[in-house]
Amino acid sequence: MSGGLLVAGTTSDAGKSVLTAGICRWLHRQGVAVAPFKAQNMSNNSAVVVGPDGRGGEIGRAQAMQAAACGIAPDLRFNPVLLKPGSDLASQVVLLGEAVDTVTAGNFRTLRPKLAETAYAALAELRAAYDVVICEGAGSPAEINLRAGDYVNMGLARHAELPTIVVGDIDRGGVFASMFGTVALLDPADQALVAGFVINKFRGDLGLLRPGLDMLHRVTGRPTYGVLPWHLDLWLDAEDSLAYGRVLGRPAAPYGTAWLDVAVVRLPRISNATDVEALATEPGVRVRLTVEPAELAAADLVVLPGSKSTVADLAWLRETGLAEAVTAHAAAGRPLLGICGGFQMLATAIHDPVESRRGSVPGLGLLPIEITFDPAKTVRPAVGTAAPDVPVRGYEIHHGYVSTADPALPPLLHHADGRPEGARLGAVYGTHWHGAFESDEFRRRFLTGVARSAGRHGFTVAPDTTFAAARERSLDLLGDLVEEHLDTTVLWRLIEAGPPADLPFVPPGAPPTA
Repeated sequence: MSGGLLVAGTTSDAGKSVLTAGICRWLHRQGVAVAPFKAQNMSNNSAVVVGPDGRGGEIGRAQAMQAAACGIAPDLRFNPVLLKPGSDLASQVVLLGEAVDTVTAGNFRTLRPKLAETAYAALAELRAAYDVVICEGAGSPAEINLRAGDYVNMGLARHAELPTIVVGDIDRGGVFASMFGTVALLDPADQALVAGFVINKFRGDLGLLRPGLDMLHRVTGRPTYGVLPWHLDLWLDAEDSLAYGRVLGRPAAPYGTAWLDVAVVRLPRISNATDVEALATEPGVRVRLTVEPAELAAADLVVLPGSKSTVADLAWLRETGLAEAVTAHAAAGRPLLGICGGFQMLATAIHDPVESRRGSVPGLGLLPIEITFDPAKTVRPAVGTAAPDVPVRGYEIHHGYVSTADPALPPLLHHADGRPEGARLGAVYGTHWHGAFESDEFRRRFLTGVARSAGRHGFTVAPDTTFAAARERSLDLLGDLVEEHLDTTVLWRLIEAGPPADLPFVPPGAPPTA
């Protein structure tokens, strides 16, 4: 059996994903065969993985990023259970890459044993195949109302005998209280696996923090293994779009004389919002997520991103005045891009008996196409070209497809077999392909055309921006931060030998769980 570790967090977005990736990259550099694992993820940011049967399946995008940190191809077992929220009350269940059910509060208890069994089996297979598996928890391990059936946090740690570290985001405030409270709310058997803490996103004088770390050690009997600094360059592959600030990343100065301003509508059920990160890596391109109609008027390019609930999010666009702002932007001849669900919204009509079950509804009417939803979900890698013969790679995750289109409407892309993909009409563009803008030459040509249509004649794309290299730099930075700021000797001891045997109990503790 291989070594392992669980990275838990005091909250969602505490830094579990990036710390897991950083530990994976550190181990990979040491020549260790390491793999990531997250038993259950709740996210609409997913990546396509080709399974052993040759079919495409979905895992959380964070686990695909962590696989890259390990220097290995993504695997469906890295995230065996993916919940994709379609509303506040229901989520699509993706089990080992395949959409199999819909979960609600009412039926989750019934589904949970099957989900747990699948997750445990996947972890066992990974531990047999790799030297080390670094597991990521979900939310907080101290959700005491959910502990009885937990298979993601301490339930997973107990099942697989995983030593656990708890990471907390000091930038949010209250990190010492949340770390103490996390341990103190666990039952004795769970507490016995929690070995220590990591502070995330610290900025300031470490000497001022030291007394708090010492007191946390005294009251919990557990040390802090390191303090990771705040770093502005860590923004690629965010698992949750809500983790984004208003502007993505740190826009570099223009290569030419003008900036290009991109406004991305932050839909309520936004999915694969990471599509626009490739645009944000280009010098002189400022990408911001917004829900303000006024901000669309000033943008050079407006992007309608993917959505897990196309029809519901389209209704929200109309309720908020954003739909009118989008159509006014297009009517002025300014560039508009729709990706997947956003592309579907540009249609004249959407026929959806599957996702929203609302039947036929009018789209924004900006492209002469109609969209029909099919119960069978398209999940596959995509390879093709943009004219003239520019290579493009991406992936597809959608129920809707173009059922009717004006024969004279030119496509945006072509599949490798010559089939048309997407559409373009004037300065309105659409495609079902996620990840297409990670193809460097296509991205540069697209942005050049956008700048011309928007009248930004001083904007020039840089000739050497490479998205894959930017992602590798980000992963290397995570590995650097782990090596420089964490006690890796102790981390390795935990991975090999498990938690110390003499960890004290912190009262009051929760009642013991089965």
